[in-house]
Amino acid sequence: MTVMNRRDALKSVVLMMGGTMIGATAILTGCSPERQLKDLNFSPEDLAFLDEIGETIIPTTDTPGAKATGIGAFMVMMVKDTYDADQQKAFIDGLNQLSKDFKAEKGADFMDASAEDRLAFLNGMQEKFKASGDERQPIVINMLRDLTVLGYFTSEIGATQALNYVEVPGRYDGCIAYKKGDKAWAI
Repeated sequence: MTVMNRRDALKSVVLMMGGTMIGATAILTGCSPERQLKDLNFSPEDLAFLDEIGETIIPTTDTPGAKATGIGAFMVMMVKDTYDADQQKAFIDGLNQLSKDFKAEKGADFMDASAEDRLAFLNGMQEKFKASGDERQPIVINMLRDLTVLGYFTSEIGATQALNYVEVPGRYDGCIAYKKGDKAWAI
């Protein structure tokens, strides 16, 4: 029996997304970008911040949320391994701006705020991006969303608890009945 490793799962998800995710070229080719930042270090506080952002995007419900998958460490790995220097800088600058803007708008640190305030703020960031119509430069909210979804649904928790998962697939069945509320199928 062969088991799909995480790299193969990531490639499949990126292909399904049409290769539109930032860093997709590195994932699909297996090659790291030529130009990357040399001293890209994330502190434990940075990882905790990324975990909380991920948990805001995919919260714990009847299944564990993004934080339970260690989404912060996944994001750091992806930024370090698949983003080029410009994308890495945009990610770091975007995180710093997110933290600063949140504190200015809500009067508290992101880490100390309620889940509702966090979600409202991130949704507001997404709306500002859509309203600006500026597609030239990716903003951090899209990076965070893409990394959270990718990391969560390719993790063991996401693939086995949030999605239907069959480790060893049987015959191909192209027409499976779907009832409202059923889980989607893992790859």
